[in-house]
Amino acid sequence: MAAGIDRLNNGLDGGSDGRGAGSREALLQLIRFGIAGGISTLIYAAVYLPLTAWVLPHAQAVWAVPPSFLVAVTCGFFLHSRWSFRGQGAQSAGPAQQAKFLCVQASGMALNALVTWIGTALMGLDPWVPLLPAVALATIVTFLLNKYLVFV
Repeated sequence: MAAGIDRLNNGLDGGSDGRGAGSREALLQLIRFGIAGGISTLIYAAVYLPLTAWVLPHAQAVWAVPPSFLVAVTCGFFLHSRWSFRGQGAQSAGPAQQAKFLCVQASGMALNALVTWIGTALMGLDPWVPLLPAVALATIVTFLLNKYLVFV
């Protein structure tokens, strides 16, 4: 875990390991992550929006987050492990990597749920309004955690 945190710090500072924020591979990885994340986001929205439109009252939209994330995370693991971070972390593949990925995604789900709850329950917004900021924030956080803690 400490080694992963050191990699995170080095990568954010543009460390000498060639995987710094300015490197070409990091940029390509971020682009792949964005595309895979976009696909996962569409899957998430395809589950979340019908639940909030026809099943749950608007003030309880936060309850649509866990099933939506579960479906999107399952798809996301395969997209990210085989495409976004291909060739990175191959030596750490297996149950431990899957558990780390699940923990990272759970943190993303918690962050997403928090933003959704604030937007719908506290601010009284329509359920689709907090969807974009919640997904954007979760994407940034999970990219960094996946890159430097999961697929290392």
